[in-house]
Amino acid sequence: MARPLPSLNALRAFEAAARLGSVSQAAAELHVTHGAVSRHVRALEETLGRPLFVRDGRGLALTTDGHRLRDTASEAFGVLQKGWTALQRGPRAAALVLGCPGSLLARWVIPRLERLATELPDLRLHLSAQEGAIDLAAAGLDAALLLGEAPWPAGWQVWPLAPERIGPVLSPRHARFDALRDASPSALQDEPLLHTTSRPQAWPRWLTAQHLADMPRLGTGFDHLTYLLEAAVAGLGVAIAPRELVQADLDSGRLVAPWGFTDTGGTWALCTARGNPDPRLPLLADWLRRDLASAA
Repeated sequence: MARPLPSLNALRAFEAAARLGSVSQAAAELHVTHGAVSRHVRALEETLGRPLFVRDGRGLALTTDGHRLRDTASEAFGVLQKGWTALQRGPRAAALVLGCPGSLLARWVIPRLERLATELPDLRLHLSAQEGAIDLAAAGLDAALLLGEAPWPAGWQVWPLAPERIGPVLSPRHARFDALRDASPSALQDEPLLHTTSRPQAWPRWLTAQHLADMPRLGTGFDHLTYLLEAAVAGLGVAIAPRELVQADLDSGRLVAPWGFTDTGGTWALCTARGNPDPRLPLLADWLRRDLASAA
């Protein structure tokens, strides 16, 4: 049978010492004596039957068990702090900080903000453009909206929203538009393809789904999807993108998708730290899921 949890004071003393790497600094942060922190840590080690710290020169180093307990304790106290802060501020006081890739923010989120505000009037957002791998805690985010796939980072809670579908798009301004729009997908093997460094797997996955084994030569590359699609609109080549991010261009005729869109195995997802108690997150996830479903 598992032993009962140790005291919260002992866990708090250990977490501070582990985070700061110093019993003295932990004592100062918690406004207790050096001896009190040491006793708490020693009590945890005696209960566990294994050391949590070892001496490393003049400082402290965590054992394997110490690392595990530090991560668990830090996450638990973080959830408690966030929940308590939210209760103090009230449900309408603080904006929900939502991060997402810049291209997704510009091409999908911003055009929906007015409707989102009307349908969820109690939800106030602060939007933060993120590039590369997203670290929720380091970026100060309450949640992130992104396109991705499992395995997700440890410690995340993920609401899947809709499957990701991608496909090639080109502009009527493209020099070979008339020939390409009625051609089979194999015609792209002779076409330099616009691509983005943020999604290098996009073209290979789509081509594999079309049973095209030979990788065509790539044309101009771009750091961001937004620039990639503007190049496609200008007629500079064939690009590949998620359907939702080009739907407005397809509706207006600025872009055409002759070969449709294919599932990637990825998903649209709303992600937050596991255990985040913010009641606005399930409401936002439901709204996003409905919006994506209605567009599909």
